[in-house]
Amino acid sequence: MPASDLQHRPAEAADLPAIVQFPQSAEELFYCFPRARWPLDVSQLASAMAERQDSTLILLDRRPAAFANFYQCQPGEYCALGNLMVAPWARQRGIAAHLVGLMEQRAREQHQARELRVSCFNGNSAGLLLYPRLGYQPYALVERQDWLGRRVALIQFSKALS
Repeated sequence: MPASDLQHRPAEAADLPAIVQFPQSAEELFYCFPRARWPLDVSQLASAMAERQDSTLILLDRRPAAFANFYQCQPGEYCALGNLMVAPWARQRGIAAHLVGLMEQRAREQHQARELRVSCFNGNSAGLLLYPRLGYQPYALVERQDWLGRRVALIQFSKALS
C-alpha cells in the first residue's frame, strides 16, 4: 500500500473504542498487549497510553487502521515498540510495516534513539515474518507464560537506526 494512502496522528481518547476492537481473540490480544485481559476495553488501553509514549494511530480512508506506542524510551539510546495492532479489515496491506517505519522515525527524531527494539511471541507468525523483513535481528529469547499459563518464548529483536 502506498504511504500516500495513509495518514497518521497521535491517538486520542475518542479513538479508543475503535482501537480496542482490533484484537479478535485472547491470543491476538496477548501478542499485542500481554498484560491486558480479554476482551480489551477502553480503560485498559487508556491506562497503557497514560504510561507510554508516542501513541500513534494510522488512518486509512479516515478510519482507524493501526496503532502502536513506545513502552520504554531511553533518550539517546533506544525505544521499545509496543501495542502494535492492526484492524482486521486493514491487515495484509503493508500497514504494520508502514507504522513500524514511522515509529523508527519518531524514535530517531524525538528521542535521539540509536536503536528500536521489538518483542514477538513465538506463536505470532505475522510478527516473526515482519520484523526480520524490516531489518530487525533477534538478540534474546525469554521464557514467558501466555494467557492460559502455558510456556511460550518471547523473541527480542533490535534494529540500529541511522
